[in-house]
Amino acid sequence: MSCWIYWAKLYDSRFQARCLAARMMEDWWVYGYDSPAEVEVFRSKGGRYGVRYIWRKDEKGSKKN
Repeated sequence: MSCWIYWAKLYDSRFQARCLAARMMEDWWVYGYDSPAEVEVFRSKGGRYGVRYIWRKDEKGSKKN
């Protein structure tokens, strides 16, 4: 089962959080790193916005020989 990983900072506007989410997806792709399976912007109970993502499971590491 995959769990959400939350970015440590909350933002005042949805725009700021969406910019971070887009940068997370693009930077990992541009620099050749594995990217998260899903990146999402959410709204906290306090009304601020944050970013969370689900990391891909490493298929090689999960197989047992």
